[in-house]
Amino acid sequence: MSRLSRRTVIRGALAAGGAGLAGAPSLAQELPLTPQCAEEGERTLAQTEGPFFRAGSPERPDLVEPGAKARIVELTGFVLTRGCNPVARAVVDLWHADERGAYDSKGFRYRGRVYTDEKGRYRVRTIQPALYRGRTRHYHVNVAAGGKLLLTTQLYFPDEPANRRDGLFRKELLMQVSKAGDAMAARFDFIVDLRL
Repeated sequence: MSRLSRRTVIRGALAAGGAGLAGAPSLAQELPLTPQCAEEGERTLAQTEGPFFRAGSPERPDLVEPGAKARIVELTGFVLTRGCNPVARAVVDLWHADERGAYDSKGFRYRGRVYTDEKGRYRVRTIQPALYRGRTRHYHVNVAAGGKLLLTTQLYFPDEPANRRDGLFRKELLMQVSKAGDAMAARFDFIVDLRL
């Protein structure tokens, strides 16, 4: 597979503008790369998995539970190598707190995994999680490819007052966000240490 330039990746993202989920904003395709990949660039910052991971999450792009009252978020992006090559069929496993700040420890509420397409794109529709004691709003993510875990990290929302008080918060893991009415489009591109 030939190496893609940053400009090619962005063009591909813009061309995918019609790929949004029904009823969700399509603003995410207009958001810039986060973080930027470059030849032998740095990979996405790893963070702790935390105590709430559960193996075996279902494959599903829509995590929104019936009756959810929180803001809907469409999270999109790419999984790319440090050389900007797309990682096809990578697993993006996402889990987070609900609208009350609680994690489901028995089932799979607000837990799911998706596979990237041939261009390394992923998309998940979920909610904006609530705060809970000691933490700002965040998503937990594992990224794997070829049966190997490549990255465990957390993603953060910009302009959250609790970011300043959360000892785990890192600005390098801020999502790019656009709001559209009651919904939100977010983007984060994972840069993983993988040779293709």
